[in-house]
Amino acid sequence: MNDAVRIGVIGTGFIARGLIMALEGRPDMAVSRILTRSKPDDRRDLPQKGALTNSAEDLIEYSDVVVECTGDVLYATDVLDQALKASRPVITMDAEVQVTTGSYLAGLGYITEAEGDQPGCLATLKEEAIQMGFKPLVYGNIKGFLNHTPSVDEMRYWAGKQGISLDKVTSFTDGTKVQIEQALVANGLGAGIAQPGLAGVPADDVSSGGAILAAKAKSLGYPISDFILSPGSPAGVFIVAEHDEKFREYLRYYKMGDGPYYTLLRNYHLCNLEIIKTLKKVQDGGDVLLNNGLHPEVSVAAVAKRSLQPGDRIHRGIGSFDAYGSAVRIQDFPDHIPIGLLSEAVVRRHITPGSLLSFDDVEIPETLALDAWLGCAKPRCAVSRA
Repeated sequence: MNDAVRIGVIGTGFIARGLIMALEGRPDMAVSRILTRSKPDDRRDLPQKGALTNSAEDLIEYSDVVVECTGDVLYATDVLDQALKASRPVITMDAEVQVTTGSYLAGLGYITEAEGDQPGCLATLKEEAIQMGFKPLVYGNIKGFLNHTPSVDEMRYWAGKQGISLDKVTSFTDGTKVQIEQALVANGLGAGIAQPGLAGVPADDVSSGGAILAAKAKSLGYPISDFILSPGSPAGVFIVAEHDEKFREYLRYYKMGDGPYYTLLRNYHLCNLEIIKTLKKVQDGGDVLLNNGLHPEVSVAAVAKRSLQPGDRIHRGIGSFDAYGSAVRIQDFPDHIPIGLLSEAVVRRHITPGSLLSFDDVEIPETLALDAWLGCAKPRCAVSRA
């Protein structure tokens, strides 16, 4: 690979495959290892099959930079713990791990979310807005559809149609994904949330929905991270901001409206293609684009989708038919269990649909991810180990 930066990729799903394809033929970057939990000889769906490995140690040894995009909080936490302790810079396209254990990982070394998914794109848009003198009030995501309790059959249909996994399409549909993304944005960009579960304003267009959210932010006295529900709007992100009154005439001339709120829209996010930009930034010694910060204020709590009985097992929280995620302020719900920690969890007592799950409600395995969460949350809440 000569002088090319060696890229180690964790994961073999939709985003990982796309990143590997995007790196092909680049003279400055090359995939060195691809970490998978499947049998390498059985994988005929991946480019650069020869780079596959089942060893995290092998990945770390032969990588200058590690890119993680599995969406598996427990697994990713274990591997990234090793990578950061080996002084490898880490890039994630995995808001799930960032918002659950990212604060612990940020204490170990360089970890940043990539540009390309909504949180990274909002971080880049904020940088541009600040440079132009805007004062952000809203860091906004755009969602086209929401159903907290979709059926298994309809999710299987859409998973097959879109070529993504069942758990991913379910987490998109039930709102868990947008709650996770906006929690990361709040923690990483110094914003708050307007209410548990976010406001999620229905809107015909970005500007009208953004103005409603901006008014909420003004009444609260701090910028907020939130989303609009707007089926006709593009799949992008936006910032609603104020600007110095002396530039009102200029902004009106630039077709930004009459103020006092101005909407900056980025009408696309290209995921695997944009990770390259963050890799280049790391290669050039750039600062962290976005991570969960060392002292998170916002988490994503698990909420029961259905009636749960003692002895029921929740194999995986995110993208399941047992629970969905809801953004909360940690200090307001100190005993909540983050949905990212729900893995092979056993229900201890009857839980009604719509209830926020607590550590008293379920028993979860001892993992590094659990230790990481309790270590970061303990100064701010009264959660104790069961």
